[in-house]
Parts: sequence; structure tokens; C-alpha cells
Amino acid sequence: MSRATRTEQEIERFLGIGPVQIAELELTERGVLRPGPGSPPITHGEVFVLVRKGGRPMGTLLAHVPEGADPKTVLRAAALAEGSRYADGPPVAVSVPSTTVVIATRERSEQLAHALDSLLAQDHPGFEIVVVDNAPVTDATRELVARKYAERVRYVTEPVPGLAVAHNTGVEAAHGEVVAFTDDDVVADPRWLTELTAPFAADPGLGCATGLILPARLRTPAQVLLESHGGFAKGFAPRTYDPADPPADEPLFPFTAGRFGSGANMAFRTAALRAVGCFDPATGAGTLARGGDDLYGFVRVLAEGHRLHYTPYALVWHHHRETWRDLETQAYGYGAGLTAYLTAVLVNRPALLPGFLARLPRGLAYARTLTASREEEAEKGNAPGAHDRRTHAWPGRLSRLQRRGMLYGPVGYLRARLALRGVAR
Repeated sequence: MSRATRTEQEIERFLGIGPVQIAELELTERGVLRPGPGSPPITHGEVFVLVRKGGRPMGTLLAHVPEGADPKTVLRAAALAEGSRYADGPPVAVSVPSTTVVIATRERSEQLAHALDSLLAQDHPGFEIVVVDNAPVTDATRELVARKYAERVRYVTEPVPGLAVAHNTGVEAAHGEVVAFTDDDVVADPRWLTELTAPFAADPGLGCATGLILPARLRTPAQVLLESHGGFAKGFAPRTYDPADPPADEPLFPFTAGRFGSGANMAFRTAALRAVGCFDPATGAGTLARGGDDLYGFVRVLAEGHRLHYTPYALVWHHHRETWRDLETQAYGYGAGLTAYLTAVLVNRPALLPGFLARLPRGLAYARTLTASREEEAEKGNAPGAHDRRTHAWPGRLSRLQRRGMLYGPVGYLRARLALRGVAR
């Protein structure tokens, strides 16, 4: 069978993926069930459920509500059947550091408004919000902030395009002990900022924290496919990564930065981030490198001896890409960003090169094992998703695009550096 024919079959299967509802279920005696942010009331059909206990995210499950059945009864029974997974209790009172939230945006004022509304509803006692308008072509973002958020949100402009450049501008403007980052296409849980920043107060050696990212919508085949293979979530077990005690299950640590979290939900101790020069401006969306700015930040802070903590209790809801073409762009960009950030780390911190080369053989063997397993399952048409029990095969076309992007990444990064030099002149 030709590659073109296989791709046609993959797209045909892709288009057959149906929508999934999103719900939140509280596992207390009252058992409150509500739709996810922006979702309609839950009816019959497939439902992706975030299970909470005492308000805290505890896990997810995928369940089917039969036609005519009560959704709350069905979903609560499904959650209780896996009750051992949800053993933690409600949140406790914690101290939190002063924080600056930076949100970079470009010509998406409608989405930005939803994100800002959720940020202003945070229960964190002391934070500021900085919106960085990156290479704007209209006044829409400036006008939105002035009209609706002027008293609570600071607006700054960064004319040079690129997510890392915009984030660095936000760091320069930050007054908080911690600087947190999220995207303009998320809705933040009310305790997001408190849960994300509390670890810094508990651990003076912590340089970075990341949190949980779940889908805001699963309406299109692209959104369902991406989430069924893990999306941006990193699980429901808190974990601390310590460069003084490298994890045995991460053979390329700290260079496996994609395992730590994503830029839509991350925070840094401001002094630690500034000490490493912030993010490399030649990385990130909006540059020729296509991505990798967040991963670069994780590795640079870890390489200086700071710990990184992942907490599933700091939740944001993310609007995934909606179309097949979006997934193609994302797959290529993810591959490019991965090798671009590695190139950036080694260019800016050459002392890390010997350690990287020493880890490379074992890391490549580990990657080949994972890739072979995924491709074998994809050929069978039943690749399992990282969330629960979904069975949407990951298309080989997207894997090939990701590998192609990985080959391009170092070139893209070097081209982005040259482009920045041209801007500086």
C-alpha cells in the first residue's frame, strides 16, 4: 500500500471520530456534576470527566451515558468504581509568594477576554497580570484591556514577533517573586495560581513549577484525537525533579523537558529565571524555530541546580487545535521546537554538551522503543490513549511530520538567531 493511500485511510478514520462531552464531578456526598467551562449541559453519549475531591482535581475517566439515563448517576457510579484512584483530600490553607501572571497574545482579543476573566477570579491573595501584545497589527488587544481591564491588568507591547521575546518582556515588567505564564486560549481554574505558586513557598530550592492542562472542548476529531493520546496533561501524581537526584526513568534528564510540563501552565522563581537570561528569543511560536521556548526555560533552570515541581492541582482548561491541518502544523512544530530548544541549550550553555552526549545513546534507544511500540499499535488501528481507554490510532502522517520537524529544528533555530540580529541592526 502506498504512503498516499495510507494517509487517505488515516484521514478517513480521523473524520469518523465523534465528539465527546466534558464534565466535572465532585466526589463528595453531594456529588455535584457540572459541564466543563463553556460546555452545554451533559446529556447521553461519551463524556470525559474530571473527578474532583474537595474541589481538587483527582483524575479523569471516560464514560458512556445511555440515552434516557441520569448523567450524574451514571458518572458518579463510574467514578466510585475507581475510587482508589481518588484518595487525596481537599486542599489545605497554604502560603503563597507574590506573583506576576504573564499572558502573551496576538490578535485574539475574544479568547483573551475569557482567559483574563478566569485569571481575575483567582483566589491567590497577591498577584498582578501583565498582558504582552506581541507584534500587533491592530489595536484590538489594547482597546480590550483599556475598556474592560484597565484597573487590574497592565498592558505592554513587544514589537518583535515570537513567544519567547514576548515572555521576556513580561519578565522585565514583573514585580512578583514568582512569574507565572499561561496562554490566551485557556480558562484557569479558580485555584490555579494558588496551587501553582504554593510549592515555591514550601521549597526555597524550587526554580520552576508546572501544572495540569485539560481540554476545554472535545468537539472536533482533531481535539479528541490529540487528547486521546495524552494532550498536554502529565498525569495526576505530583512529582519533583531534582538535578541532584536524577530520575531513573528519564535517561536523558534534564533534556527530556517535554515530560515536565508545557508553557500554557508554568511558573518560575523570578530571580532564577532572570539569572539564566530568561528564554532564548530565537525559540518559540512566531519564530523560525517554531517552538521550544518553554522547554528551554525548564532545562536552563534545572541545569543551574534548581528543582522543578509538577502539580496536578494547578489546572487550566486549554482550547486544542480544531482541524486536521492544525494537527499537521502542530506535529511539525512540536518536532521542530524539540530539536530547536536542544540546539539553543547547547549553544547558550556549551558546558552541558558532554553530559548530553553521554546520555544520548541510552536516550535514543529509549526513544526507539517508544516509537516502535506506538507505530505497531497504530498499524493495528488500536493505539491506546494516555487518558483512560480510548482507541483512536495515531496517524503515521503526523509521526512523519514530527520527525521531519525534528530534522528542521536546528536549522530553524539558527535562522531565527540570524533574523534577530537583523532586527537588532
